[in-house]
Amino acid sequence: MSDYVVRQITDAESRETFDLLVRSLHGNPPSDERWAKVGGSWTADGRTGAFHDGEAIGIASSFATTLTVPGGSTVPMAAVDGVGVRADWTRRGVLTAMMDRQLHDFVRRGHVVAALHASEALIYGRYGYGVATRMATLQIKKPAPLRESVDLPGRVRLLTTDDAIATIPSLYQRIDTHRPGLIARPELWWPIAFDWHLHPDGGNHRVAVHTGPNGDDGFAVFHVVPQNSYLDPERGAALEVHELHAATPEALAGLWRFLLSVDLIEVVHARNRPVDDPVGLLLVDPRRAHTTGVDDELWLRLIDVQAALAARTYGSPEPVVLEVNDRMLPDNRGRYRVSSNGVERTDDEADLQLDVDTLAMLYLGAWQAAPLALSGRITGASAETLARVDALFQTGTQPWTGTHF
Repeated sequence: MSDYVVRQITDAESRETFDLLVRSLHGNPPSDERWAKVGGSWTADGRTGAFHDGEAIGIASSFATTLTVPGGSTVPMAAVDGVGVRADWTRRGVLTAMMDRQLHDFVRRGHVVAALHASEALIYGRYGYGVATRMATLQIKKPAPLRESVDLPGRVRLLTTDDAIATIPSLYQRIDTHRPGLIARPELWWPIAFDWHLHPDGGNHRVAVHTGPNGDDGFAVFHVVPQNSYLDPERGAALEVHELHAATPEALAGLWRFLLSVDLIEVVHARNRPVDDPVGLLLVDPRRAHTTGVDDELWLRLIDVQAALAARTYGSPEPVVLEVNDRMLPDNRGRYRVSSNGVERTDDEADLQLDVDTLAMLYLGAWQAAPLALSGRITGASAETLARVDALFQTGTQPWTGTHF
């Protein structure tokens, strides 16, 4: 018998568990003033806690949203927005117990997938999560003018804090590029993850909106960080791009032009960008733009493998029979025939074997099959089979999420 219990939290335990999460990530719990602004977004629904003698020792939090999959359809998704165990209770099975209960709760709620951003890369693979999207960190040194041939039919305006809070949620909803990996942002996401950053205590970010021929079609959130010092008083500041979303290539180019034209800036940094962001190609001198890193972004977990596979589209080679293993959700175990016509369970001989975390890596099209086989994540497949897997699962656009939670 363990000396703790794992269960859904109550509304009365919301602040206690939020404070626990923040402390487990080495942050400072919110003041009463901040809690009054963000507490409404931290409700008990979807949140699993571990308790010892009535005191919270762990939390695994989530909220409901949707994920865009290849082909443009969406599936119900649980966004795991916070997992933490109190420091004096780590290495005692608390995390595994919470994750097990949470996954089965996702099944009960009808989520097809779950996803998270991992604070440590070694934790979540054992629970069936795999890296499904990646993000690039960009650095652009000024001056960085755009090529004269870049078509820029729109304009950019800055919003006040109040206007940004009122305007951006509906604008984000209208920016639908059908890129695999994008998620919907429910109402409870905005106070914690957006509104707070616009206030001085949250970073004092600014918001710029691009307007094209058909109205507002993109926005950027950014803030400026001074770099000058006593020894280097004339050094220009750094402009940090917190997020950038655009419905069209013209809106994307227009927002980049604006960000790269802000005065008294030496360098522009953008951490969470798609790996295929074209900013370097827009510049007169492409060498002014550097990709300084590529990191994991969204970790995906298939909760209902058959429903997830059936929701997306595929290429048109011969079918492939996948044998999937899932240690924590055994109903997912079995063989699936995947073809351009869809997905079905089968008893036919498998063309390859893989765990559910590896299937999540293939699912949005971010990875090719051969490197996954080389690393031992895919077994039993010939080179010809791996090529068929790529032809089925690869997409024309790199997946990207662009939303932190």
